[in-house]
Amino acid sequence: MLPELAVEYRSGPVEGCHVREGFHGQLEAIRGALADMTATAATGIERATTALLGANLTVAAEVSALAAQLDAARRVVEDQTYEVLALQQPVASDLRTMVLAIRTGGDIHRMGTLAKHVATVAVRRHPATAVPDPLFPLIRQMGGVATRMAQSAGAVLQSTDAADAERLSLDDDAMDGLRRTLFRTLLDNWPYGVESAIDVALLGRYYERFADHAVAIADGVVYLVTGELPKDHDEKLS
Repeated sequence: MLPELAVEYRSGPVEGCHVREGFHGQLEAIRGALADMTATAATGIERATTALLGANLTVAAEVSALAAQLDAARRVVEDQTYEVLALQQPVASDLRTMVLAIRTGGDIHRMGTLAKHVATVAVRRHPATAVPDPLFPLIRQMGGVATRMAQSAGAVLQSTDAADAERLSLDDDAMDGLRRTLFRTLLDNWPYGVESAIDVALLGRYYERFADHAVAIADGVVYLVTGELPKDHDEKLS
């Protein structure tokens, strides 16, 4: 269960420096809530992979519940961010934090949705396993990379280290390579039927998009620190 995001506001006459300290505390609380959300997204994609490879309906239901938690948490973060914006007078760096919060909340919510999509494939093919046995290692790898990327995105949200954020692109390259391998397998005399091919193609897309949103979160941290987004940021999410 995600912890509730509690942001307290000062009232009455307060010294200007104390107001700023309180404001920055509010922003840190929001960023901490986002980091907690990425941990939930990491759990979601890890459990979705387990549900997929094990044809496990119970675990698939857990993933659906986690996605619902992320949706609720995103709404809380957005509401708190807008409230802080309305009550304070943010400067440029503070505004970047608020933009990061709103955009990142959306990215994490979509990561939860993508994990749910993976689990839904398992549900749709139950009691059969949606993934042919020879592809188990490849899908397990994709799930592992996706989980690691979500965890790394949460870490950079906490540290706001731009160099660490930029290193997520290495894992993203690994995910892209795994998806290419998956598609080469699909095109190489696929013997498992059309439905299975569609499932596997969709799964490759879900994992890749999950990774892209993790990179988008890291790009947001770079924006927070430098004031600029990487040039290919919008292309990845188009």
